[in-house]
Amino acid sequence: MTSEADKGEAWKEFWARQSANGKSGGGCLPERWGVIEKVQKSAWEAFLPGVPENAKVLDLATGDARVLRWMLALRPDLKPVGVDLAPRLPPPPPGVEVHPNIAMEDLPFPDSSFGAVTSQFGFEYGDSAKAAGEIARVLAPGGLVGLMVHRGDGPILEHNLNRRHQLQWALGENGVAEAVKEALREGAGGIDKGARIAAEIAAKGAKEFGQTSPAWEIPEAIRRSCLMGRSSGAGSISETIGVIETQAKNELGRIDSLAEACRTADDRGDIVDAFAAHDLSLRETRALEDPSGRAIADFLTFS
Repeated sequence: MTSEADKGEAWKEFWARQSANGKSGGGCLPERWGVIEKVQKSAWEAFLPGVPENAKVLDLATGDARVLRWMLALRPDLKPVGVDLAPRLPPPPPGVEVHPNIAMEDLPFPDSSFGAVTSQFGFEYGDSAKAAGEIARVLAPGGLVGLMVHRGDGPILEHNLNRRHQLQWALGENGVAEAVKEALREGAGGIDKGARIAAEIAAKGAKEFGQTSPAWEIPEAIRRSCLMGRSSGAGSISETIGVIETQAKNELGRIDSLAEACRTADDRGDIVDAFAAHDLSLRETRALEDPSGRAIADFLTFS
């Protein structure tokens, strides 16, 4: 079981990099899957008619606050607020209030504060019973809850498990980082040897998994670090390799938390029971599908 601290750390580096680069990433979604974002956006558009006029809307695990941005574009009367466990987030869209370093199990808001509570691929990362209790507490009478949750049989987890396998192939099975750092400790010629080792593993990764895979990206980044770091020396190259390792391990942490979240979401009975304990009933479950008909997520509505 991944702890709350581990989950926050797993996403900390991701959102920090997004913020520093001025980007709005898609979390665990591949950037090329624009079609999935269109399906997500349409689901929130369908949710909006049930949200009271001029309501405050709370978005859990808001990330870059894209859900609130979509909603505000269609409903400028809303007052959107986002919270996220990550301690650093990208700048929020105009008109959106965001609070980092907030757990959904311990919300810093008064009772009955919000006309709607939303979450896109976030609720299932928390403690269902505690989070449902907090949602019920801050939800105003007659309010609406919308949760878009992962599916264990969906393409998002499948894609990320493939990435995990490739990262582990490069760092574990082939040990590219350790092998190159060992070469760097050999003195004269160590940098060239390290570059050759990384190049060989990169070629293997490209052949087995493709030239856009982590199995190629990781050793290729290490190879380039060797070549570009000649003037600064082996110590500096080793530090760069350490940064590459840390980023890869953070991604592995995010993928592990995603897999755990999928198991939580698939155990739907526990989620329904958690809300029922606070007099919130499941009104609708809708599968969200890509153009091929494959389900990518479920959309749950409670009131």
